[in-house]
Amino acid sequence: MPLLGFSVNMLTLFGLVLAIGIVVDDAIVIVENATHHIERGLSPRDATIKAMTEVTGPVIAITLVLMAVFLPTAFLGGITGQLYRQFALTIAATAFISAVNALTLKPAQCATYLRPYTGKNFFTRVFDFFYKPLEWFYSCCISQLLRVWWLVLIAFVGIAIFTGWWYQKTPTGFLPTEDQGYVIIAVQLPDAASLDRTREVTERMSKIFANTPGVEHWFVLGGFSLLDGTNASNGATAFAAWSDWSKRTTPDLSQESLVGRLQKEFAQMQESFILVLVPPSIQGLGVAGGFQMQIEDREGVGPEILQERTQAVIDEARKSPEIGGASSSFRAGVPQLYLNIDRVKAERMGVMLSDVFATLQANLGSVYVNDFNKFDRTYQVRVQADARFRSDPSRLRRLEVRNRTGHRVPLATLLTPETRIGPQSIIRYNLYPTASINGGAAPGVSSGEALKVMESVAAKVLPRSMGFDWTGIAYQEKRISGEAVFVFALAVLLVYLVLAAQYESWLLPLAVILVVPLGIFGVVAAVNFTGTDNNMYTQIGVVLIIALASKNAILIVEFARELRIQGRSIHEAAIEAARMRFRPILMTSFAFIMGVLPLVWATGAAAASRRALGTAVFGGMITSTVLAVFFVPVFYVAVQKLIEFWNGPPKFISAEEVHPSV
Repeated sequence: MPLLGFSVNMLTLFGLVLAIGIVVDDAIVIVENATHHIERGLSPRDATIKAMTEVTGPVIAITLVLMAVFLPTAFLGGITGQLYRQFALTIAATAFISAVNALTLKPAQCATYLRPYTGKNFFTRVFDFFYKPLEWFYSCCISQLLRVWWLVLIAFVGIAIFTGWWYQKTPTGFLPTEDQGYVIIAVQLPDAASLDRTREVTERMSKIFANTPGVEHWFVLGGFSLLDGTNASNGATAFAAWSDWSKRTTPDLSQESLVGRLQKEFAQMQESFILVLVPPSIQGLGVAGGFQMQIEDREGVGPEILQERTQAVIDEARKSPEIGGASSSFRAGVPQLYLNIDRVKAERMGVMLSDVFATLQANLGSVYVNDFNKFDRTYQVRVQADARFRSDPSRLRRLEVRNRTGHRVPLATLLTPETRIGPQSIIRYNLYPTASINGGAAPGVSSGEALKVMESVAAKVLPRSMGFDWTGIAYQEKRISGEAVFVFALAVLLVYLVLAAQYESWLLPLAVILVVPLGIFGVVAAVNFTGTDNNMYTQIGVVLIIALASKNAILIVEFARELRIQGRSIHEAAIEAARMRFRPILMTSFAFIMGVLPLVWATGAAAASRRALGTAVFGGMITSTVLAVFFVPVFYVAVQKLIEFWNGPPKFISAEEVHPSV
């Protein structure tokens, strides 16, 4: 990673965890094959040479497939490309290094460390006691399935169609909600509420934080609205930090429970509206998690109509069970003091408007003067009138401004204070005046479903003069919608092209590619059974499953192809290849599955992302192993029959010509 200018981040670590399984898989294939020949009387050296002549082709094919699947995803743009890139490059680099190790160092280790076969020990007796009946049963099943291979293909088509339908029905999301150890609390009091009232609310919030188990630290920014990014006397923003993950091991101290408890406590504070927000899973994608919809005034209907329609969208959205909450901080009727300046009179009296504004700013706001250093620190000097002179509008009459001749002119002669109502601040999005709606999906509902509901509500409630756009993490989720299909199709296409070059056939790779729906079936089943959604990490897992499912199929198809060239019938070649590769497939697959379990059971920081990726890979590996060992021989028989129907039988050669004796 440093050579490519990347740092080691979460996805890189995920890739390293899965890369361990890839390295172990290649080693198991070689060691198991060498052991198989040692048991048949060959010396460790001869057995290793024999094993390498048989597995070199599959190892190279598997490596090329893994690299072909992931390398193109590293060139995707946007946030999707950033998420794919380091994971993809980690897997691709590991696959290459694993292949070099398998073809060079591993044979030397086998020849050195393996010992001649001297009979069965206790472990092999126990292993054979369970494995031999399983292998015999598997061979019988394959021979029976090949008799009705066309029925098996029909069943496969049904599974593939069902998988596609189930995948479309699976709830979608962008990123899982992470427990990052803190939450953001947005506070809003009634319009024009004073800072003193806001301070009273924040003091009550501090007492709630102190009495809530699991909240370790907190601090409050009074007078600042994080959602709008504006200063307002009736707004505040608080940050509450949880205790360390090691201290929050019980369900009542999980982030979901703590957020619900705080929200329940804050709901009793009727004098203010308080919303607890989980930060976005990736820093920089918006202010908070959930969604943020921007309602836009596209034809200048005015702030009042903008607020009225925004509130109508919120009210309609709250009726939907998919929406866990929705709110907006936009207000069009905030009481304000408007200073009407008589510009004509000011010009007659020689007063410059810039001096009027500077005087108002220095007294009612603040003016930066300079910096000074003291106690090894730098301090800013700002000019501002005392609070008691800024809270009473009548004090404006005591302010004076100099005219061009240097005489003092009372501002009372130039200003007429007027009480008006209007928006406290006007935020623009895509150049339109906008009001933001912040919210999130209800528990158990995916973010994709929540976005669809909000879009349907906005289309129903908003007039033609208004529209909406997504921003923050919701914008990224909508932007990549449908991109997963392109990534999956590209991965399958590249696997097909690599295998076509390896086998020098356009049809034989289909016997490998057809196993992909079986792996995706496991991913979809695991995601739905665990109640999660189809997010970015799930899609990365699907790409990995495309390669790993193809790996198991390659082991069977490669050996069946060689047996067919040696003169075996198509059915005999498929049965014998399936039987010979059954044990290596089980050993490599379940070694990989066991290695993925820590991701499935992950806790602590980034646990949601690890569980999403681990669950997808775990489920996909289960079905791509259990189902593939039965379907791949059938795929080979069907494809090989089609090849020989068009091209005739292959040219048969002896086993010695395929694998010379050692």
